Amino acid sequence: MTTEEIAALIQENIKDCELEVNTKLPQHEIVVPADKIEEVCQFLKTDKTTFFDTLSCLTGLDNGPAKKSMEVLYHLYSIPNGYRLTLKVVLDREDPKLPSVTSVWKAANWHEREAWDLVGMKFENHPDLRRILSADDWIGHPLQKDYKEQDTYHGITVKYEKD
Repeated sequence: MTTEEIAALIQENIKDCELEVNTKLPQHEIVVPADKIEEVCQFLKTDKTTFFDTLSCLTGLDNGPAKKSMEVLYHLYSIPNGYRLTLKVVLDREDPKLPSVTSVWKAANWHEREAWDLVGMKFENHPDLRRILSADDWIGHPLQKDYKEQDTYHGITVKYEKD
């Protein structure tokens, strides 16, 4: 199936789901509204035509203060069909929240925790949204474009100046 055919199938089966298909990149993507991502993912996993049984990767990106947006990319794979698909959700940088897809794929648990920890996306209804790489009391999200690292952490120098 092509990306366009998958997008058409989604729109036929999910009410009020406006999609944007981008085929200009080497890996085509479907842009999904944040409030529809869980429903779209559930459909793509359970529909016999697509059966995207694997969430290969979930990536959080900060586009920076100038663009005022963040993105979450979902790389899906259908083992029986051999299909690959990328879904993208664009978020407001000031309030980057969207539904969790842990109810669809258990693998989303750690991927979403990493995106929360490093970039700052809030995955609503996540069963255990806490830091996964940084310390629990770390300040900020290190992969945000305007991140300012702490000078010290529990008395240990974090930021070193070049001589």
